[in-house]
Amino acid sequence: MIDYLLRYPDKLLKAFMGHIEIVLITLVVSILFAAMLTILAAYSKIVSKILVNIFAMIYSIPSLALFAMLVPLTGLGKDTAIIVLVLYNQYLLLRNTIDGLNNVEPSIIEAATGMGMSKSQILFQVKLPLATKPIFAGIHLAVVSTIGIATIAASINAGGIGSILLDGLRTVNTAKILWGTLMSAGLAIVVNGILNVVEKKIT
Repeated sequence: MIDYLLRYPDKLLKAFMGHIEIVLITLVVSILFAAMLTILAAYSKIVSKILVNIFAMIYSIPSLALFAMLVPLTGLGKDTAIIVLVLYNQYLLLRNTIDGLNNVEPSIIEAATGMGMSKSQILFQVKLPLATKPIFAGIHLAVVSTIGIATIAASINAGGIGSILLDGLRTVNTAKILWGTLMSAGLAIVVNGILNVVEKKIT
């Protein structure tokens, strides 16, 4: 393992940075998309249920199967991986956010309505601030999930840490297998630990 690190540090760094790039782009797009869908869901319980059910169905599809379904449409590579990851994240983000909004005390909503606040004001100034904990929990789950599934995305030439792992499996190279596994698991564990600390401070 050490020998491989000393001989190919550039390959490991390139794979790691490629993985980080996929994760960051996915999270930014996921959060923005989920924010727009949340606004729609907040004004209609029917729309809310439909959206959650649709993304729950998508989330139940195995990642390799969903990658395979999109490849004919969007091709191999990073773009397809990001689309799949964004779709998966919607279920985690929407479910937690909608649950958080729905669990705000009715008495607080009544008080805000009595003060003359509009539905938009109640959503942005009352509900969302009070739903911080479940919203962050959804983001937390999305981050860890994205790191893991992005590893599998190497199977469609998306790059990242998975490329080291899959190449190792294909060539029966123990060093590559171990480095790919350690980098993927290590990144998920470290990020999860950081987010746990942040979540405790926020809540």
